[in-house]
Amino acid sequence: MIHKYKLFDMNIVLDIYSGAVHVVDDCMYDMLDYLLEPFTAERECPSFIVDEMSKKYSVDDIKESYNEICELVKNGQLFTDDCYEEFAKNWNKKSVVKALCLHIAHDCNLRCKYCFAGTGEYHGKRGMMSAETGKQAIDFVIANSGNRKNIEIDFFGGEPLMNFDVVKEITKYAEEQGEKHGKVFRFTITTNGILLDEDKKKFINEHMSNIVLSLDGRKEVNDFMRPKVNGSGTYDDILPKFLDIAESRNQTNYYVRGTFTAYNKDFANDVLHFADLGFKQTSVEPVVAPETEDYALTADDIPEVFEQYEKLAEEYIKRWKSGNWFNFFHFMIDLDQGPCAIKRLSGCGAGHEYLAVAANGDLYPCHQFVGNKDFLMGSVKDGNFDKKISKYFEDSNIYTKDKCRNCFAKFYCSGGCSANAYNFNGDINKPYELACEFEKKRVECAIAIEAAKKLG
Repeated sequence: MIHKYKLFDMNIVLDIYSGAVHVVDDCMYDMLDYLLEPFTAERECPSFIVDEMSKKYSVDDIKESYNEICELVKNGQLFTDDCYEEFAKNWNKKSVVKALCLHIAHDCNLRCKYCFAGTGEYHGKRGMMSAETGKQAIDFVIANSGNRKNIEIDFFGGEPLMNFDVVKEITKYAEEQGEKHGKVFRFTITTNGILLDEDKKKFINEHMSNIVLSLDGRKEVNDFMRPKVNGSGTYDDILPKFLDIAESRNQTNYYVRGTFTAYNKDFANDVLHFADLGFKQTSVEPVVAPETEDYALTADDIPEVFEQYEKLAEEYIKRWKSGNWFNFFHFMIDLDQGPCAIKRLSGCGAGHEYLAVAANGDLYPCHQFVGNKDFLMGSVKDGNFDKKISKYFEDSNIYTKDKCRNCFAKFYCSGGCSANAYNFNGDINKPYELACEFEKKRVECAIAIEAAKKLG
């Protein structure tokens, strides 16, 4: 399978199963339209191709392009066969739990309009995780992590800084238990920043491998969608704190994470706003919401969103060339090594490698399923969890998703988000198509950026 597209005056050809990326001339780019898969190289370029393409190119150029294509095929860099599907059919992952999302607070001091968590309570009762429950979660992941040494813990909410003493107690307990059991814990915390102060910053910088700072972009954009409980804006309160903590972490191991909606489809300006402020690590993602919501993105918005991604990618390259770089999460791609084949096939590991723990200790496949009783998997309080639900997620991969089979981006997105698929289509194996369209454009932009860098 191949995929070809034009971006930034480059003709880019992807060979999906080998992962090879080619920047080619116009003749070779056009010739690929005449070659069918599976491609069998002939001794000479077929006469019908020569006849048709000679209307635009010289015969010598046509024959040279054909020979180059044949050489790439011979070297396993073009029209390669799928070697993954058979592997996926017979795959026995024997998953262990390696990451937990701890819902430290089922409450929040903001009222973000697009909040999937129902302003923090996850469609249930507001409440805080106790230190005892958090420690039971640590015991649970140690018991279910097998021989895996490295374990990820995400402190999430609601707003976890509302329960920060418990965050500290759980963190210290995990570090102590990790030493006893030969485990290394890495911590991440996500915050809206309202309660961030010097003491919390100090603890976070000493113990957290990463911090996610929630901010949507320009002041008017952020304050419209992310007000406080009293309706006032948050930008002016949190921006100085976020700039400070980013600098205190030497502009690494954090993300400023925003959401764009129908009200700021010019989101490239929000990303560039972050960069102009001095943030080096950013992620601004499309809102996921039913079309009945006034802020929702729809299929009608695709052309405008694509235009914004291309605009952002072009500016990204310009700033990289000038030394005024910044990272945009969705444009970060490793074409030389990248994730292993297992990760490419199965994605984030929700439901079998990664679980969410609600404030009361209940287990769910991920943070977006919390509160959905159909996906209640058990509790850290008794240490058991539903292996049937876990197997349902474990068995899901890009080959159990019909819409992924012929998609060029399948090894980059790994089939997309299971929660979005379920929430929109009632099945984790039926991807949310609008997200797919956005992801494909991001992949194209990311690869074009890497090609531009390598070509100087």
